[in-house]
Amino acid sequence: MNEYAGKKAVVTGGTQGMGLAMVKALLDGGAEVLLTGRDEKKLAAARTELGSKAHVVRSDAASMPDIDALGAQVEERIGGIDALFVNHGYARMEPFDEVSEASYDRHFDVNARCAFFAVRRLAPLVRDGGSIVFTGSVADEGGSPGMIVYSASKAALWSFVQGFAAELLPSGIRVNAVSPGFIETPSMGVDASEEWRAGFSKLGDEIAP
Repeated sequence: MNEYAGKKAVVTGGTQGMGLAMVKALLDGGAEVLLTGRDEKKLAAARTELGSKAHVVRSDAASMPDIDALGAQVEERIGGIDALFVNHGYARMEPFDEVSEASYDRHFDVNARCAFFAVRRLAPLVRDGGSIVFTGSVADEGGSPGMIVYSASKAALWSFVQGFAAELLPSGIRVNAVSPGFIETPSMGVDASEEWRAGFSKLGDEIAP
């Protein structure tokens, strides 16, 4: 298939799970892809698996200097882009009375604050008529026990999606989000432990990591 031939894309959080699946689909369709991650072992595994077909870059989604450096890397390696997938995220399952300031800040730093600044940095590189897609969550509304801060951070992300869509409309850049339910995949701060599975089996299908 060559449905993405000639297209260029950036995928943050692209070394595992949904992000890696997106990268593979884009590559299979003929796109040139730059993906990011912060874990050296996962970065090395992605380089081995994807080979020269992808640009694998270490970038911490919660680091402002890394976000700025990522913009420079994108400009240097692939130039203008047609699609940006903001896929990185952090989740920690804990009741509200056990949430620490550090946990609260980490959720909003990764899921909201730095997602915003990643788009602010990379949006000028998105060509007219291009697309920006965020990985949201069905947990961003309705209320879910044990997910109060995570859900709020994803609700903030959805608000950003709508705001960016309005601001980038004159450039013809489409902005949207996909909001999956629970997908058993590793994430920053969460793995598919027995406790995690048990918690979600009680909470139902409305929650995503």
